[in-house]
Amino acid sequence: MSDLSYLQSLVLGVVEGLTEFLPVSSTGHLTIAEKLLGLPVDDKAVTAYTAIIQLGAIGATFLYFWRDIVRLVAAWWRGLRDPLARADHDYRLAWAVIAGSIPVALVGFALRKVIEGTLRSLWVVAAALVLWSVVMWLAETRHATLVRQGAQRGEDTVTVRDGLAIGLVQCFSLVPGVSRSGATISAGLFRGIDRVTATRLSFFLAIPALTAAGLFEAATTPLAGLGVGQMLVGVLVAFVVAYASIAWLLRFVAHHTLTAFVGYRVALGLALAVALGAGWLTAR
Repeated sequence: MSDLSYLQSLVLGVVEGLTEFLPVSSTGHLTIAEKLLGLPVDDKAVTAYTAIIQLGAIGATFLYFWRDIVRLVAAWWRGLRDPLARADHDYRLAWAVIAGSIPVALVGFALRKVIEGTLRSLWVVAAALVLWSVVMWLAETRHATLVRQGAQRGEDTVTVRDGLAIGLVQCFSLVPGVSRSGATISAGLFRGIDRVTATRLSFFLAIPALTAAGLFEAATTPLAGLGVGQMLVGVLVAFVVAYASIAWLLRFVAHHTLTAFVGYRVALGLALAVALGAGWLTAR
């Protein structure tokens, strides 16, 4: 792939930062944006570029949650050395994040060629946007029932089993259009976890998943062919926009359901299917 223009890098950085943590699918939006910018969506270099600029978004997560990260790492380390410290719920939460990060790493690595090739189709994005919206709606329906029953759970009740269950569902987010945050938040709601806690868990699980994906692509892809300067622009823009998106989403979920995102996802998926069916866009 020839070097991206700085304008293309800027656009992709904004799209990545806006959509990485919202339950709308960053990969799906990036695939659409790449197509509109005239880029080959199934080209390995394009796929690598979008994975690498995720490091900007994950950097924003590190900065925003650095106190929580330090707290969990410290609790985990104390628990490894002192059996009495294992009663701390932060120790269990740290293990929940670790357990939840393993499935997507294994599945993502094993199926990376399929993810970078076969699944990089706008038809897949359109279908996943609509179909996973049903899952999100069902998750919110269950959450509303638990709220009425007073049975929702907070962060201090999260177990390793919760982390593993959410991590297994996170594997669906490898399909463009599903959304990693949409998958993990929905899984948390199905587990009876309150929406704010489920969203925070989604961010915690993003840290190892996105860091590993970005570093793997950076280590295995010739960066010069991507345009190093343009790539740095994409990473920086993604960092700034993602930080603002994190702050906004946490405020939003404290008072609103995910159904607003469901409506947007369905509308976008159907519009994309119409554009593909009419020949206005090609799938690859």
